[in-house]
Amino acid sequence: MKNANIGELKNNLSRFLALVEKGEMVVVCKRNIPVARIVPVEDGQRNNRTRLGCGAGTVEIHGDLTEPLMPLDDWQMLVDETTP
Repeated sequence: MKNANIGELKNNLSRFLALVEKGEMVVVCKRNIPVARIVPVEDGQRNNRTRLGCGAGTVEIHGDLTEPLMPLDDWQMLVDETTP
């Protein structure tokens, strides 16, 4: 078990998370008083069930995505008229 004050944890978060991934617990302290624990997740919770491409074919694009949404005449109102 490792103890880390908040500032140390912020500055070395990756290092502490690597310890947690290896199975260690990190106790987070505020002025050396424990306030929280970072513990590894249980093995069953660690699996990522994301299926890449599961949304393929579910989106329809209407129109040209490269065209501006505003008509070109409306863009003129955004130009500062004092600028040459």
